[in-house]
Amino acid sequence: MISVLLADDEALVRAGLRLILETADDLTVVGEAEDGHAAVVAAKRYRPDVVLMDIRMPRLDGIAALAEIRALPDPPAVIVLTTFDTDDDLFQALDAGAAGFLLKDTPPPDLLRAIHIAAVGEAMLSPAVTRRVINRFTAQDRTPHQREALQRLSGLTEREREVIVEIGLGHANAEIAKRLHMSEATVKSHITHLFEKLTATNRVQLAIAAFRAGLVE
Repeated sequence: MISVLLADDEALVRAGLRLILETADDLTVVGEAEDGHAAVVAAKRYRPDVVLMDIRMPRLDGIAALAEIRALPDPPAVIVLTTFDTDDDLFQALDAGAAGFLLKDTPPPDLLRAIHIAAVGEAMLSPAVTRRVINRFTAQDRTPHQREALQRLSGLTEREREVIVEIGLGHANAEIAKRLHMSEATVKSHITHLFEKLTATNRVQLAIAAFRAGLVE
């Protein structure tokens, strides 16, 4: 079972999310929190696999709560759910370690899929979102960064370079495995090595590195 914590200041929203999650046989809601501070406390208490986190909450906002939760030992994956679709919200959430960024009008099947993806350590980032992030972080001319990026990537194997390109294109592990004719387990292994070699903490940072090195246009 995948355990989920719901963090939203609106009881009606939490009730709706619970109803959606209860349609899945392998998901269970282990707790609820009405503000960011309560979310951090609940994350420590229940040790969920995934947290669904609103951004706009009292006492402690969702971004600050996300950062505190991700700083915990063996932290849960955190998916940000919001009614806002602004670049600032998106970038702050990803910078704080979010495993996904979804609007509250996301169809239930996509929400369930995002939880399953986050639970196995992947990020729910569509190609469109990945591109927005890359464009934001590389708004300036990437030339000054290219030599540094190429140097960072110089220690990668050929397969690792292929995988980081696919990540830069916004592809999930299953799609990468299919495109590169390898198993998902092998893809995950390569990504683990990429995190270690590039001291990255999320897939977006890998995508930015690939873009700055000129591997992705």
